[in-house]
Amino acid sequence: MIYVDGLVLPVLASSSQEAYLAFAEKAAPIFKDYGATRVVECWADDVPDGKVTDFRRAVLATEDETVVFSWIEWPDKATRDAGMKKVMEDLRMQPGDPMPLDGKRMIFGGFQAILDQ
Repeated sequence: MIYVDGLVLPVLASSSQEAYLAFAEKAAPIFKDYGATRVVECWADDVPDGKVTDFRRAVLATEDETVVFSWIEWPDKATRDAGMKKVMEDLRMQPGDPMPLDGKRMIFGGFQAILDQ
């Protein structure tokens, strides 16, 4: 069964959807080079404020930030563990220009799929 890395992150106010997309389009092939089968980036569209918690509060997004929900699919956890290590060591992943997101407030984690229909 597939393994998924899930991410929720705030995009800085000075960035635009196009700037984030350009950043993501550079990163996605790197993940795929090391075994990821799919990389999906989703720009907030219908993200309501909750009464107790919500996506915006989860990443402490400010009024002038938006939220991105992303996932990376891997064939299995072993491929993910080996691939993620290589991704983090890859020089192409080194920060360059100002990042279009605030990585300090990003939430991420690995998930074992239990249903895939």
